[in-house]
Amino acid sequence: MLHGRLLNYIDEVARTGSIRKAASHLNVAASAISRQILALESQLGTPIFQRLPKKLVLTAAGEVLIGHVRQTLKELTRAQTKIEELKGLRRGEITMAMMSGLASNLVPGTVKAFRVANPRVKLNLTLFNTGEEIQFAVANGEADLGIGFDFTKDGNLKVLGRAGAKLGAVMAPNHPLAKRTGIRLSDCIDYPLVVADDTSAIRPYLNTAFTRVSLDLQPIIETNAIEIMRHSAMVDNGITFLTPFDIEFERRAGRLVYLPVRELSHESQTLMLIGHERGTSAIASVLAELLKTMMREASG
Repeated sequence: MLHGRLLNYIDEVARTGSIRKAASHLNVAASAISRQILALESQLGTPIFQRLPKKLVLTAAGEVLIGHVRQTLKELTRAQTKIEELKGLRRGEITMAMMSGLASNLVPGTVKAFRVANPRVKLNLTLFNTGEEIQFAVANGEADLGIGFDFTKDGNLKVLGRAGAKLGAVMAPNHPLAKRTGIRLSDCIDYPLVVADDTSAIRPYLNTAFTRVSLDLQPIIETNAIEIMRHSAMVDNGITFLTPFDIEFERRAGRLVYLPVRELSHESQTLMLIGHERGTSAIASVLAELLKTMMREASG
């Protein structure tokens, strides 16, 4: 494995065509560079430079090697930059795009933990109604990270983490059905139903499930606001259909319960954390790791 100093020696000699010039640029003794290159050539069993009267040029073996050298130097520079960023994580700014349902549940706890460790980092948390809007924001650099459900494939984006969760019935702990371990859709239709509207990622799953068992979905409220769905489930014996991710805080507080629904047992939503394909800053990567841990714990 070539160490960083030798990589720089080889690169500079290849660029200048001279050990003496390379030594001057790097502020080291020419003999040190010559000795290191000769030792490497001996190790490889072939010269990497052809010694012409007034210039050194790469041999065929040298041409192969220089590609590796320069790629390694680039990667080393990127790593050093991230390490320097990590040393100074007390400052910076991160923008995260997310679906509204996550704003009062999974994300706040993660943000709190991140802020404790990085109190001088500014966080911009922006709510969007659809996954398409979130993906657009990340792909165009308006957001460093995006979190939401069932994102479509996009060549400009990288999936940093994912966790699956099944849709189920959500209701207040004092609801007549709340003590059961599982229910069917037919058990729900006698109660006020509050469901996601056609703009949400949830609705297609519900439409398919109700149609499959020949039940007519007749909600009293349709909305794209998960906050309304959660609140409505707490009053008036209402039932809504959400994943455990959507009600994590309310479940812990004992304000809502989640019941598996037989007809939805195969309908799983995927919570996804995305970043740009180019990569994210070191500081955004730290927040991403905390979010991935949160997703694993909530799905478990």
